[in-house]
Amino acid sequence: MYEAYEEMMFTKARIEEIMYSVTFNPKTREGDIVVNLSVVDKKDLDEVLDIFKQVMYSGLSVCSYVKLFDEGEAFSGYAIPEGKAGIATACSITIDGVFLKHGIPVRPKFGGIVQVKDRQPVRFTDMIRYDCTTIDPLEVLMSQELTSIRDMMRTGSGKILANFRELPMTAKDDADHVLNRLLTAGFYGILEVGEPNTPVLGVDVDRDHFGVIITGGTNPMAAVQESGIPILTKAIKGTLDFHEMKKLA
Repeated sequence: MYEAYEEMMFTKARIEEIMYSVTFNPKTREGDIVVNLSVVDKKDLDEVLDIFKQVMYSGLSVCSYVKLFDEGEAFSGYAIPEGKAGIATACSITIDGVFLKHGIPVRPKFGGIVQVKDRQPVRFTDMIRYDCTTIDPLEVLMSQELTSIRDMMRTGSGKILANFRELPMTAKDDADHVLNRLLTAGFYGILEVGEPNTPVLGVDVDRDHFGVIITGGTNPMAAVQESGIPILTKAIKGTLDFHEMKKLA
């Protein structure tokens, strides 16, 4: 019954529900974070992890920590099939959860495609609002093969996945402090922080708010897909103790 209910939830409701489960403290690097789950053929695992590493160390993901699951192991109700391997990676919703834990109201708005030119984000070219879909927007956009992550890493120009959220302008100083803490803890996926009442990458914000754009946690998966390697992605799959994850090196 619960699985059927979960499938029919709008993504906004799923995000609001799961970000309250985040207990991660960037100062101590302890607690639970939200993760995405990727499933690949075991024979492709080494190549996939190498691509993940390239994307992560290019600053195009949330952080560079992963947890591996072998065939037969289960995570958040999903059992890894025979001949497959699972990879848990940080989801950007973790950052929303950390904001909440610090008393900062946050409103996730949409996921989309950001055009990057000469390593500078220019604008959103496509977007899907969280309150208008039951499927994670970045999963949808990945399926349309709209990204060019590998071009971005190679030339500095391309299209990447990103998420947009709004915060109240009265929380600007506190939010900057939290983002700096996250950066120190290895969560470097902050693409752009706007000014109050000012559009960010072409997107307007509500009055007395400012926008924060975070790189999509599914950019590594999109790069794998661009490479022609089969990969199944389950975004916002569950929460995981950060201590269980290891830095890709």
